[in-house]
Amino acid sequence: MSAQGKLQEADQHRVNGQYDEAVALYEEILADQSDHFEAHMGLGLVYGFTGLFDESIEELKRASRLRPDLADAWLNLGKTYAMLGMYEEARPTLEKTLQLDPENGEATKQLQFLKEFGF
Repeated sequence: MSAQGKLQEADQHRVNGQYDEAVALYEEILADQSDHFEAHMGLGLVYGFTGLFDESIEELKRASRLRPDLADAWLNLGKTYAMLGMYEEARPTLEKTLQLDPENGEATKQLQFLKEFGF
């Protein structure tokens, strides 16, 4: 199966809550292509969903370094920081999202939340 086919299958497993299956496929992709942005992003999201927060942040950081021009990479990292109460890290990450996508409603909402709580 191609990397794209594995990615589609992994993403579907992630959406369906079949996290072990998703992780296995993302890891297969990364074994062949260590700089595969989508696999790092998907793996980071799965790790966040399953409580592996340090691993989640590392994968989402990798994704944002691989595609620094993509707002979604920064948004997912910023939302993860905010969810974990890492507000000092969340703010600049979410601001970066808005630099790349000024109309990003989710980043705007997250930043407003931080502002309301003094961050």
